[in-house]
Formats: sequence, C-alpha cells, structure tokens
Amino acid sequence: MNTVTITIKKQPDLFLEADCFTPDALAGKKADEIAELPVFIGKTVEKIGDYFTVSGETGPTADETRLVFNGDFTKVKYIGAKMSTGEVVLNGDADMYVGSWMSGGKITVNGSVGHFAATAMSGGELNITGNAGNYLGAAYRGDWRGMSKGKITVAGNVGSDCATFMTGGEIEIGGNVDVHVMTHADGGKVIIHGNAKSRLGGQATRGEIYLFGTVDVMMPGYVKAGETELTIGGTKAVFTIYDGDQGERHPTRKGLPIYAKLYLKK
Repeated sequence: MNTVTITIKKQPDLFLEADCFTPDALAGKKADEIAELPVFIGKTVEKIGDYFTVSGETGPTADETRLVFNGDFTKVKYIGAKMSTGEVVLNGDADMYVGSWMSGGKITVNGSVGHFAATAMSGGELNITGNAGNYLGAAYRGDWRGMSKGKITVAGNVGSDCATFMTGGEIEIGGNVDVHVMTHADGGKVIIHGNAKSRLGGQATRGEIYLFGTVDVMMPGYVKAGETELTIGGTKAVFTIYDGDQGERHPTRKGLPIYAKLYLKK
C-alpha cells in the first residue's frame, strides 16, 4: 500500500473544509497535484498546498492508498468523509465529520475528534484513541438514517446523542457517554465500558445497549426481563436485561413484540 503524508504547516484563521482528504479522491495523484487541489474556508477557495505539505506517492487505486495526517487538525472538517476503501491515519485531533458517510476502509485517529464523526456510516472501521464529540454514528440532522454497518471504537469518552437513528453496526466506548444513546434506534449495538448519564434507548424499537458502569437515570419505558451471563467486548459478566422502549410500536415475530434490549452489568 502506497502512503502519502499530509502535514499541517499553517493553521487556517477559520474552519477549513477538506472533503478531498480521502483515498478515493487522491488515489493516482502525485504529491504536487494533490497540493493544487481545492479546499474551502467559507466561500473562499484555497489550495491544499496553502496549508499543508504533501509528500509520498498514492497508489493507483484507492484500495492501495494510505493517507497519513500529522499535526493539529482541529480546524479541519471532513477527513475521511465518504471514503469507500483504503486507509487513513490521523496523528492528532480533528474537527467535525471524521469518517462521515464512509462505506468502507479504515480510519485510525491517534487523538480526539469533534461532532458528527461517522455520520450515517454504512461500512468500514473507525478507531479513535481519544474522545469523540456529540452525534457519533448518528443520522445527519433532519434525516432518519444513522449508522447502518461497520465498527466504531472510541477509547475515551463520547458526547451526547450517540447512535441516534442507528439501524446496524457496532460502537464500542471505553469511557463514559453523555445523554441520549441510540435514540430512535432500529438495530445495531452500543457497548459502554464506563458510565452513562440518562436516556439510554429512548424511543428505540430494536438494537442492543450493553452498559458496564452506572446509569444516572433509567428510561421509564424499559422493563426488567431477566438476567444473563455474556462475554461482551472481551469481558465476561452477568447482566440484567431490560426490554423497551415500551412506549413505542414494535415489530413482531410469531405474534410477539421485538424490543430493544438494555443490558446493565450487575
């Protein structure tokens, strides 16, 4: 796999939108060609080379291309957005929309990311060693299609509204999570190794939430349905099972309702 390294040399005064920072967009291009590609600051069109140094060589296809980003990208949006294959490695923090709408490939962030990471993700893998902001793996605002496939791993904490409208895939959180997890979900799995505040699985019709820590406030629409011993995220534990959200209409199987499942470690 060929590697191109993109290093920030000048911080933009305002937030910079770089939806070309994907293997799909850069495959087959030389370093000097990449430096001439457009990025946007509001209505202003700039060049990649105005803010970043570019070295190395891409592969002939996106599948054979690895992009390595070095530096502070907290004013850069859309890294890895809409990528379908290849690999992205970010050594630093980034702003919003990392891996948004991605359908394949792998993104590794050695740092933290802003809001709306992996928006409507439909495949691939996103690994974050730091924290993630609000709306991780959620639907875009005004839409009802959240994460449907793929895997997201966050070693640290996650903000609010994680996995809103999720229909599939898996999110594993090493730390704590804020309010509203899997709101309106219709499938998928969220594993939380830390603590949660409240409103887990609100208005969810299907899907699974596994919580190893504590929850400040339980949703009133979840009813205890037994206990089970499971190995989740490499850890074996006994969980109390809750069915919900009882206030929603649920699909049925053989005449019985199918509920979202909330598993709380005993």
